[in-house]
Amino acid sequence: MKLAEALQMRADLTSRISSLRMRLGSNALVQEGEQPSEDPYSLLTELDACISQLEELITRINMTNCQTLSDGETLTALLARRDVIKMKVSAYRDLVNESSQSARRATRSEIKILPTVKVSALQKTIDELSKELRLLDNRIQQCNWTVDLL
Repeated sequence: MKLAEALQMRADLTSRISSLRMRLGSNALVQEGEQPSEDPYSLLTELDACISQLEELITRINMTNCQTLSDGETLTALLARRDVIKMKVSAYRDLVNESSQSARRATRSEIKILPTVKVSALQKTIDELSKELRLLDNRIQQCNWTVDLL
């Protein structure tokens, strides 16, 4: 199995676990004399099995990420870099959006609001980081589809 397939499987299991949790909640209480639409104990058994599968899969994915190299860097390091670049881009975009707000003034005597940062310079940085993020993500995806899961 390729790493990408395992990642898809992880997403499916996570979604299934979420669904089972909702179904358990819906069947936890019933009116006296009524029966739940699904057996909670059966749902718990299915939930436990899914969680066990997820634990094994996450362990194998993490082991694979730690041992897979791309140009001398582990996939784990690439994933960490991708996460922090995303965080940085998000923070810079928020700052640009806030700085780009134009305050409307009805008269010249009202207080003028000005940005404290150079929006154009920040936007250029965002564009550069976004390009780096795209290239990094392509590199990660290439590994995901070529590396076998340990």
